[in-house]
Amino acid sequence: MDNGSNNQQPDFQQQNGQPNGGNQSIYINQAKTNGIGTAGFVLSLIALLVTSWIPFVDFVVWLLGAIFSIIGLFKQPKGLAIAGTIISFIGIIFILFVLSFIGAALA
Repeated sequence: MDNGSNNQQPDFQQQNGQPNGGNQSIYINQAKTNGIGTAGFVLSLIALLVTSWIPFVDFVVWLLGAIFSIIGLFKQPKGLAIAGTIISFIGIIFILFVLSFIGAALA
């Protein structure tokens, strides 16, 4: 006769050798993210690749990318924030360089 005892699953604690009612600690290790630094990096890339044909929009996107990247430098991880800062400042220097040539040509 089968009384159904073979169909029952043992408790999780019993499978691990712990008695019923034992306390278990579960540690979840999540990767840290830096949303502001990532946003600054993405804005810097967009300004570099997409909006370079529209001067005013380009300057605004570069500036936002620089601001977000600089704020992201104060959080961990810093990788994308550093890259966004470098790209933003290279772009801003390039924009100022072009504007100075335009200003010199008009004067």
